Amino acid sequence: MTKPFLALIGAALLAAPLIAQEAETSEADTTESQLSEPLGSAEPDADAASGIDLSTLMITAPWPRPLPLSDGRAGLSDRVSFEVEGTPVYGTLALPPEGPAPTVLLLHGFTGDRNELDIAGVEEGVFRRTARLLAEAGYASLRIDFRGSGESMEGFDFADTTFESQIADAQAALDWLESEDRAGGPLYLIGWSQGGLVAASLAGRGAPVEAVALWAAVADPQITFATLFGPETLAEGVLSEEPTELTLPWGAEITLGQPFFEGVIAADPVAEIAGYDGPLFVAQGTEDATVDPAQAEMLLSAHEGREELWLREMDHAFDAFEGPERLDEMVAATVAFFDMLGAP
Repeated sequence: MTKPFLALIGAALLAAPLIAQEAETSEADTTESQLSEPLGSAEPDADAASGIDLSTLMITAPWPRPLPLSDGRAGLSDRVSFEVEGTPVYGTLALPPEGPAPTVLLLHGFTGDRNELDIAGVEEGVFRRTARLLAEAGYASLRIDFRGSGESMEGFDFADTTFESQIADAQAALDWLESEDRAGGPLYLIGWSQGGLVAASLAGRGAPVEAVALWAAVADPQITFATLFGPETLAEGVLSEEPTELTLPWGAEITLGQPFFEGVIAADPVAEIAGYDGPLFVAQGTEDATVDPAQAEMLLSAHEGREELWLREMDHAFDAFEGPERLDEMVAATVAFFDMLGAP
């Protein structure tokens, strides 16, 4: 590793004020996603967005619809599995009551799992709730644990995880869905945080998906992880052939191998999304301290095609520590965007 690279990381850290926390979601009733209405108190924060007024990029969804109140008709959820390079990946397939339907693949964030962060006041995680709301709106979904995370720990340790291993897991999940009779086409992607990086990469490499939704997605991994780990730790991880032990800002202790750190340097989600010309939905919070709001603009600027920015005054976890309201609103906006494409 060269000294210029270390200096680059240090300079990048000074340019991006972030800390981190990963999140997950649950289910509940949702409000109508009126993207044409003013943001009210959610005024874009010019400082948080590095001087970029992201609201100028917003495109109005002409046919938003509210998601139904929970009525117990969310259908069945089945535990499923498939193999990637000889090791199992576990997931949950959630189905609407009407049977086969357009299907959404949900990709969790760094150190997360397929149910994601618990939401205050409800007995659901962010992705578990999202899956139920999708089912109530007529969409099937598959949420997976990347190898090394959640239940997918057989023969694969978290220290061995990389962006490329997660992209391979997500591609295998799409392949599995294409051969699964209970899931119908077309296929959609939702990726949160690091899962958004994976979704952007998958789409840019030609995955057969109808649309992509990136929720607080990592567009600049060097800035994000230099801030999350500290630039010195990131540099040490790149240089060290031995696994690196580190403590995350929220107290979690993890171990990561050199290939993960090398991937942070090599990955370019912005270049990846530039190779995708399908519909793109980007959700971002102005109070996100993990992924700088300016990263949403980076993704939108690189993408050519139908796109929509959904910007709100919320944190990286969609304010899940306060309750499900903001998450429900975001799921409704995502569904409205998918609906515009003719599904379900």
